[in-house]
Amino acid sequence: MAHDSYLTTHVLDTARGRPGAGVTVELWRVEPEPAHVGTIVTDADGRAGAPLLPEAGFVPGRYELRFHVGDYFRDSGLAADPAFLDVVPVRVHLAAGQGHYHVPLLCAPWSYTTYRGS
Repeated sequence: MAHDSYLTTHVLDTARGRPGAGVTVELWRVEPEPAHVGTIVTDADGRAGAPLLPEAGFVPGRYELRFHVGDYFRDSGLAADPAFLDVVPVRVHLAAGQGHYHVPLLCAPWSYTTYRGS
């Protein structure tokens, strides 16, 4: 049963002013017990090819997106080993009937920010 809600994401590399292509992003459901929902790698536009949590499989609750930016910046030559930022966790509460949840990550080797996008 669809709940009129779904989750997407994308990554922007603010250090170089371009999409974060090739970033691994994991989605975990946090409650009642932590459970891995899925893993994607961002495309050339820094986006997931499909929703991380589609309407058909949407279950309301607390989730955590884990952005593997340390590997991304290390591989690009912008971060030392070990990188200052490694895996950036973003916890969100997703409710039914709220439409499109979009959680972008804007990041550099030393900082990041996120928001609920559209």
